[in-house]
Amino acid sequence: MKDKSEAWRIFRIMAEFVDGFETLEKIKKAVTIWGSARVKEKDKWYRMAEETGRLLAQEGYAVITGGGPGIMEAANKGATLAGGDSIGLNIELPTEQPPNPYAKTLLSFRYFFTRKVMFVKYTKGFVIFPGGFGTLDEFTEAITLIQTRRIHKFPVVLVDSSYWNGFIKWLKETVLKRKYIDEKDLEIFKVADSPEEIVRIINKFYASKKHF
Repeated sequence: MKDKSEAWRIFRIMAEFVDGFETLEKIKKAVTIWGSARVKEKDKWYRMAEETGRLLAQEGYAVITGGGPGIMEAANKGATLAGGDSIGLNIELPTEQPPNPYAKTLLSFRYFFTRKVMFVKYTKGFVIFPGGFGTLDEFTEAITLIQTRRIHKFPVVLVDSSYWNGFIKWLKETVLKRKYIDEKDLEIFKVADSPEEIVRIINKFYASKKHF
């Protein structure tokens, strides 16, 4: 008898999509915040993420994170303490990522790609704090979807110019110079250095829109 485990995997994937759609369909106005799970509570980026979550909640945005520690915990904490919708989309990893206690709505995913669909489908903006491979993966996939017009353009904000300047310089001096991207592609994202500036960029983008 052939191993049918791969076929049954399809049903697990479908279940993740169904759970995600049913849980998040009520969300009309949300911002996703990404960043390192390794950031500690005393770090400046933790405090900035917490304040960003608080300000976004006060502006009526739900805050979506990856549901784990670090930046994710901080953003969920800020949103929860401000009385806003605080959502965590946690991922099951071999080295377990425990969900943070501030995500009032929590979903757990086995597959990265189903989780990514939920981030993109229900968000009105991406805020990317300093992070590692996972953060870079999420950021570059988001701007690729916008660049290729697979999704509508929305605000994408990199937080802390001192952290991202080297990466942006590489994009301009190497990738753009070789014409692997167009100059207009660098306009897909903005850079901000304070929670207030992050919220201002997002609100400005939607200022001319009558509804979400």
